[in-house]
Amino acid sequence: MKSPKVVRHPIIIFIALFIFFIGQPKEFGKDTAFFHGFPIKKPIIRVSLGINLTDIQVSSSGGMKVYEVKPDYRLLADDVQEVFIKGRQEKLSEKFLIQVFRTEDEREAQRFAQTLRSQLEVKVYVRPVRGKERLFQVLVGDFMTRGDALKFIRVLLDHGYKEAWIITEDISDHHSRPLWILVGEELKSLNDETTLYFIPSHPRSFLSFRGRSYRGIFVLQSSRKGLVLINILNLEDYLKSVVPSELSPYNFPALEAHKAQAVAARTYALKNKGEMASLGYDLGDTPLDQFYKGMNAEHPLSTRAVEETKGEVLTYRGRLIDALYTSTCGGRTEDVENIFLGPALPYLRSTECFYEKQKEWLVSSSFNLPPIFVQGRDSRPAIAELMALGVLSPEKKEISWYSQNVDEREAQSWLEKAVKALGREFPESFASLSPQPLTWGRLGQLVGLAFRLEERVKELYPQTEQSYLIDKFPGWPEEARACLIYLAPSGFLDFNQPEGLSPDNPVTRGELALVVDQILSREGDYWQKGVFLRQEGEALVVRAEESNQEISLPLKEEVILVEKRSESRRVVSHLHLLGGEKMKWIARDDQPSLYEFYLPFPSNVLDRTSPYRMWQVRLDREELSRRINRFYPVGELIDLLPLRRGASNRVIELLIKGSATEVRVKGLRIRRVLGLRDTLFVIDREYDTSGQIQAFVFTGRGWGHGVGLCQVGAYGLALSGANYREILKKYYHGVKITRLYK
Repeated sequence: MKSPKVVRHPIIIFIALFIFFIGQPKEFGKDTAFFHGFPIKKPIIRVSLGINLTDIQVSSSGGMKVYEVKPDYRLLADDVQEVFIKGRQEKLSEKFLIQVFRTEDEREAQRFAQTLRSQLEVKVYVRPVRGKERLFQVLVGDFMTRGDALKFIRVLLDHGYKEAWIITEDISDHHSRPLWILVGEELKSLNDETTLYFIPSHPRSFLSFRGRSYRGIFVLQSSRKGLVLINILNLEDYLKSVVPSELSPYNFPALEAHKAQAVAARTYALKNKGEMASLGYDLGDTPLDQFYKGMNAEHPLSTRAVEETKGEVLTYRGRLIDALYTSTCGGRTEDVENIFLGPALPYLRSTECFYEKQKEWLVSSSFNLPPIFVQGRDSRPAIAELMALGVLSPEKKEISWYSQNVDEREAQSWLEKAVKALGREFPESFASLSPQPLTWGRLGQLVGLAFRLEERVKELYPQTEQSYLIDKFPGWPEEARACLIYLAPSGFLDFNQPEGLSPDNPVTRGELALVVDQILSREGDYWQKGVFLRQEGEALVVRAEESNQEISLPLKEEVILVEKRSESRRVVSHLHLLGGEKMKWIARDDQPSLYEFYLPFPSNVLDRTSPYRMWQVRLDREELSRRINRFYPVGELIDLLPLRRGASNRVIELLIKGSATEVRVKGLRIRRVLGLRDTLFVIDREYDTSGQIQAFVFTGRGWGHGVGLCQVGAYGLALSGANYREILKKYYHGVKITRLYK
């Protein structure tokens, strides 16, 4: 009895293996998948580049092959550069559902649904929430218009169901249109359900769509939402675009921050892979999933970050985490359940966005200037800049010296040094001047001659504009008019009150300094720019903007320090720096003579460099009322009252009071309903003469949902010396960094 089993066993194995290999799709191989000979390394991801498309144009850098699949493969074109497709588009319309309840317990959801059915005799069903583990929603519907859904929300509110939320879904109304493809001069009609493969002719070629270039291949196929174009490529190549798209390497050029972003983005992609399988792809290319802009977005810094973290993901108790991240957390991230109204996840807890090991550097200088005011303006920054450029001597610090009148010979010396500071030649026609007092009319002539303003005014300013400006300065000599026209738009010359500046008035040294500085500021390209990283001994370590490399700049005792905050600039003797401050400097003979630091926001929070660290939005009450009524039928908006705040002080429950009803809105819905950048805000009210609220003013911090990794905070951590592992473990609690593949 055992003998026949021994004989048949190899046959069974052979048949099983034969069926296994015959049944494999076109993708096969241990490390690489092949699509008609085109290799793509595993793991592979499928990214939607557009849904419900028509009039599609695909091109290739080095030729491509086009296959028709239905289900057999047929070669339509071999080694073509460009293909046009006229696609069948679905006529989409919407239906509306109302989410009434969410819970982690499916049985609880079913009980809730049954109670709702018995009370209201309405269609109710339970389904899992897309992309959320162990989370179920109770839905009421379907409603064919938003108005119908809003009316029923009113019914739900009257029955005590305060958490109703409208969900919009697309439905398709198919209407047959042929699928056409133009290859060269030949127009071909294809089957309505045809799938097209676009395969680069060479492994190093790339495909393009809508002005963006992509690695991998394209697949165009039908779905319930119309034609969808899918980019199939290696996951690591996908991340080379996602990382710089999500965290700009130009604004936040720190390798360790980009490595943290790479691990988070890789985890998110693998965790959510297949969520849109019903439409034929894994993820979309918009920020609703992860921002993906193809090869156009790739940057050497981000590419290096992806390569140095290859295969690394975040896990909690052996499972991939939901690696949420936000742009700017405003000083503290929030507990996930307070924003997304799902289960509390132990790794997505509120985290204060500051660094315990934060270093602070005191940058000092012995250089100082007493207060020097010219025409009511603090002229110290202008004078310091002229000193740094060599136009003025650093020894000229007496206040009285700048209030004295200047003569023509001295002015000529200033102008010659200023022209040379721009790297230009001083006009030979400029004769040696006498020591007679300099007047404003004469200064206009000399400045026009020194900087060759007459030609540029003639070519760049329309005659009507010239006349408009000149008419404001009657009595000035013809030779000075080019200077007047040039300086008037800067605001230095007040042409609304020209009687205060006669061409015969004498010019002081302080006034001459402001004129020369105005011209140099408009003409000069003598600044070098970068980001301050740290201080090492008597040197500043800076990431230079031009080379994107770290450089060391000497910090001499007498160097000029300038602090810039918003629109003000002032000369200072010392500065407290944390790293990440934008800066620029002037160098003479390759030695920095002036450092200017931009300090817009005095703070030690890690996302302090974000442009969204603070914001304010004013919304008219009527305008806001219309917006809210798209979500809830509250009638005329009466007031907004924050009821609860989370660990980060974000508003996590908001009472909206209306003339018809009031509703309580929770979590991320608050941001959607109000249309704000974040839910970390306070509310001020403006009242009209009758005492009614006229507008709401929201003053807030942050941008995004506020959960998980703070992207700008990660940049701040990297500048403070943290590596990507420290960054990730700060924002994701209790996680492990695991390498899935090499």
